[in-house]
Amino acid sequence: MIRTAALLTFLTLVLVFVGNLVGGRTGMIIALCIGLGLNFVNFWFSSKVILKAYGAKELQRGDHGGTLDWLYDDIQEMAKKANMPMPKVAVVPKPAPNAFATGRNPKNAVVAVTQGLLNVCDRRQVRAVMAHELGHVRNRDMLTMTLVSGAVSAISVLAFMARWGAIFGGGDEDESPLLLIAVALFAPLIAMLVQFGISRAREYQADKQGAELSGDPNALADALESLHRTIPQAPPLSATGATAHLMISNPFGRGGLSKLFSTHPDHKERIRRLRAMA
Repeated sequence: MIRTAALLTFLTLVLVFVGNLVGGRTGMIIALCIGLGLNFVNFWFSSKVILKAYGAKELQRGDHGGTLDWLYDDIQEMAKKANMPMPKVAVVPKPAPNAFATGRNPKNAVVAVTQGLLNVCDRRQVRAVMAHELGHVRNRDMLTMTLVSGAVSAISVLAFMARWGAIFGGGDEDESPLLLIAVALFAPLIAMLVQFGISRAREYQADKQGAELSGDPNALADALESLHRTIPQAPPLSATGATAHLMISNPFGRGGLSKLFSTHPDHKERIRRLRAMA
């Protein structure tokens, strides 16, 4: 929580600095309104769009001949333990092993699991994965990431303004065109890195809460090991990274320098922390 707050504060300072530099207070407010407006639509409707895009089917007790009643029951039990509303449960008929949570608040939340994850994880591990997703719902992480995305979008708009200001000599007379170009190039990159940092912090927090809620940190660690091992063997849920931040594990299984631009922490560090909790 402290890291998320610090990164949000830093992102706000970047927005204020770039806004004042490029368009003053008025320009900053306009850019922020544009960014929040675009992401409000995403926040309000994204769950329906994502579930439809993945072909997710809502699960009720008795579906699939009752073979998945245990999944529904485990989520119901943990939701009650967390003192939160029972979310909708969905199964995505895709071979890619993963899980995610969506919905604008706990009352409208959906936790989803792919068929691929059900194939590679046992009940104990699936329960821990669902506890992780309930942690995201409980923390209202979708709201947090929507606000972050709004700020990042606003900074991108301001960077666009800075680029054209440098070309056509806009902005304050004391502002160097080189400074405007530097802002146009680096401000969006810095904002994106902060966004990814916040996303990684939220994953650590959901891991912690998921381990506590399921009462089995090793189960979540085992699940992450299985996912990291099997994700590269199946086609990702999406060809783009637009929904990667929603997944419990990076759907592209990236490593190396790309970790800097990843929405997820290093899986080894996540597993280490979970083992330490156990």
